[in-house]
Amino acid sequence: MAFRKHLTGVSASAVALALVGGFPAFAAAQTTQPETPDVNEEGQPVADEEDDGTVIIVSGFRESLATAVAEKRNSDLILESVTAEDIGKLPDDSIGESIARLPGVTSQRLNGRANVIAIRGLGPDFSQTLLNGREQTSTGDNRAVEFDQYPSEIVNQVVVYKTPSASLVGQGLVGTIDVRTIRPLEATEQVFAIGAKGSYADLGALNAGSKEFGYRVNATYIDQFADDTLGVALSAAYTDEPYQLQEFNAWGYAGEGTAANPFVIGGSKSFVTSTQLKRFGVNGTLQWEASPNFMVTVDGFYSNFDDDQTKRGIELPLAFGAGFDVDPFDPSTGSTTTTEFGEFATSGTFTDVRGVVRNDVFQRQADLYSGGINLDYEGDDGWSAFFDFGYSRTDRNELSIESYSGTGYNGDGFDPQGDGTSPSDTIDFVSDTNGTTFNPTLDYSDPNLIVLTDPLGWGGDRVQAGYYNNRIIEDELFQYRLGVAKEIDSFISAVRFGLNYTDRSKDLTPDEFFVSLPNGATEVAIPQGALLRNTNLDYLGLGPIVSYDVRDLIADGTLFLEANPSNDVPAKAYGITEKLMTAYLQMDIEQEFGASVLTGNFGVQAINTEQNSTGVAFTDVDGDGVQDRVDLSLGDNYWDVLPSANLSLRLDSGWVFRLAASRQIQRPQLDDLRVAISYGINNNEADSPTGLTPFISGGGGNPRLRPYRANAVDFNIEKYFAGGAGVIAAQVFYKDLVSYIDGSRTIFDYAAFPLPAGQAPATTIGYLDTEVNTGGGDFYGAELSATVPFDVFSQTLNGFGVTGGVGYTKTKIENANGDIDEIPGYSEWVANGTLYYDLNGFSARGSVRYRSEFLADFTGFGGSPTRRLARGETIVDAQIGYEFQPGSTLEGLSVYLQGQNLTNQPFVSQFNVPVPEAVIDYQEYGRRFLAGFTYKF
Repeated sequence: MAFRKHLTGVSASAVALALVGGFPAFAAAQTTQPETPDVNEEGQPVADEEDDGTVIIVSGFRESLATAVAEKRNSDLILESVTAEDIGKLPDDSIGESIARLPGVTSQRLNGRANVIAIRGLGPDFSQTLLNGREQTSTGDNRAVEFDQYPSEIVNQVVVYKTPSASLVGQGLVGTIDVRTIRPLEATEQVFAIGAKGSYADLGALNAGSKEFGYRVNATYIDQFADDTLGVALSAAYTDEPYQLQEFNAWGYAGEGTAANPFVIGGSKSFVTSTQLKRFGVNGTLQWEASPNFMVTVDGFYSNFDDDQTKRGIELPLAFGAGFDVDPFDPSTGSTTTTEFGEFATSGTFTDVRGVVRNDVFQRQADLYSGGINLDYEGDDGWSAFFDFGYSRTDRNELSIESYSGTGYNGDGFDPQGDGTSPSDTIDFVSDTNGTTFNPTLDYSDPNLIVLTDPLGWGGDRVQAGYYNNRIIEDELFQYRLGVAKEIDSFISAVRFGLNYTDRSKDLTPDEFFVSLPNGATEVAIPQGALLRNTNLDYLGLGPIVSYDVRDLIADGTLFLEANPSNDVPAKAYGITEKLMTAYLQMDIEQEFGASVLTGNFGVQAINTEQNSTGVAFTDVDGDGVQDRVDLSLGDNYWDVLPSANLSLRLDSGWVFRLAASRQIQRPQLDDLRVAISYGINNNEADSPTGLTPFISGGGGNPRLRPYRANAVDFNIEKYFAGGAGVIAAQVFYKDLVSYIDGSRTIFDYAAFPLPAGQAPATTIGYLDTEVNTGGGDFYGAELSATVPFDVFSQTLNGFGVTGGVGYTKTKIENANGDIDEIPGYSEWVANGTLYYDLNGFSARGSVRYRSEFLADFTGFGGSPTRRLARGETIVDAQIGYEFQPGSTLEGLSVYLQGQNLTNQPFVSQFNVPVPEAVIDYQEYGRRFLAGFTYKF
């Protein structure tokens, strides 16, 4: 058979579906593949002919929806997808936002950007992301891909697989996301497109040196040569955009919830954050059809990512400030409210408060390289084979600098008046469901009052005026894939066999310093020339604060870096390697039963995992009382066997019934596999796992950790109508989680470790506080989704339609202690919907997405993960645009205007005191407006 169909005049965005059958997406899943939608004489996608003989032409956003519906209908896996409306033009401003609008999918915002994806209510730890069918490294600490690393302008399609097949390598527990770029021989015509957009953040330029306006530019070139047997595609995009954030953050809440001792804010660490995101991405693909049966595809992707944040604010020790010389809270000076869980102080006054003015910097720079080569053969005798090599690498530097200033060193106070007084603050406060606001008496913008120092004595014996933490991370992945297949004219329509080998390594090198004052000083005035425009904290009632760039003060010698000699620093370093050998055997099915057709596949995937971690531990080996460095290497080797089956019964009436069953896994977070362990002698007989003392106990990572594992069943009912342009789908699913990962205490054999000096342990069997595999539980739910063009009701509504869905998920997971646990990222309800109009070049749409409360991931200082309960949120976006029609002098030009987060929905997380006023984070991102154009020559 010929390798591909020559579809004369078809637009590249319409024929993107062929990616599912061509490299490298075919490497992700050898299933019954979707067909390219029908096209008219002008090459535009059309729906099936109606009974009256009319033909419906779709383009723009409706073309994107029609493509997604066709892919959903024709695939044997349960999936959702989104396709670019045109070259370099996804339906949304970012990949994350486009994916978050798919049924059963949502996102967590980071700095106002939707770049962390949750499928079926579960967070990114439970899904896997591929680029063109290949596994990828990440700009984050773990496996989860942050979608900021991929410019949306170079992406042509994203497919979310909710069920796996045996040939889907790199699958996740709740889903697999495959990001796909353009293939030049699928376009069959030359295309040159450019685009640009400007952005505006309505919060304004919150920090000195920040911006409120930004821009993006992109270009794409596609061409074919040598009688359409050689194709080239090049895409490039550059982003320079600001993001602004006003945040309230609480340390936590003190008190017992009684009238005499109500819950009250313990401390506050609130910032104004300005982020400047600069990203350059380029993607190139070369395809050569060496013969009608043999295709060679070479592609590469590079992204340079620079996320520069300025964070300025005040840290206030309040009810937790007994150690900081703060008077105990007196309920008589304020008011309280009665909640279901006890009394909560809604207002009051703190005295003798010594605040820490913070001028911090956080900068993440990453270079991501990805690419590979694919050789694909399809014979005329039914035999086919492919070889694929993929490579991915991320080099990342994550720099965090904290800088402290205040009225004086270690609570002593600076005395600018020379009258012997030590200025501290008396602060009134009001707490409600939006956080806490304050009314101070001090002027934190006065450079005569605020000096560089260690205001609360955090440095102990040293004067610590800040901290410098640079995390250097290298992540590299090689993937080799080989497969053969034979088509058969029987109930078994094809047999597929393949091998995959993946070799991944991830290394962390910490580089940490104290930020110190020169010449043993305890206080240094902020140089007049270093002072910047004050930062306004009026949204908290705190007024303006002094502002400067700590990097400038380090560069000019006002502050200097002093290496941190603590063993805790090298103990954070780790190296992790993971080698996976995968073999699969899959049978495809196609059989007619009267007016219906049964399609699908069944098979098995076997994976051998060899994981290893190197790191450093510290213990007193020689008995001199000094902790000695011990280099460690530890790992494990195990097998997973993953059977799967996908069946689809397709009726001529447009009904499709699907049943899928599979065994699924999700590998642990990479940093949970680190070997870095601190341990020593324990003489507490009650804690001994063997009853023998002394024994060894410690804490750290777990290089022997196994994956999450589940047995899953899915059932779908889908009805396609409107000539294939519309669909209503209902799905139920159930997963029996047989292995879960939870932080706990586990029995651990220290035989491979040097024994601590001194008292010899009675046994090397001790315990380790770490992440462990535990029993699981149930995970089940239902989804309802629809894409409905309104012209099915009346032709007067032609161009109008709606698409979206709602998902309900329930979990019951037991942790290591037998208690019911909350799964990270889990939302019970997720929903989204888009109402649109798209006809004759004019388009308008409004979108809403909702998720109920969930356990959100945050990154603490030093990269340590933190999880807190986030409130539910509803995000509203809108877009209008116009594409100049054929025959117009501006044919090829489209213009559009977008508004994001139009209701200014905040991101809010709660403290573990279940009181609405006990807010930990209240982050306001503001609204964003974008205006742009694309022009296709």
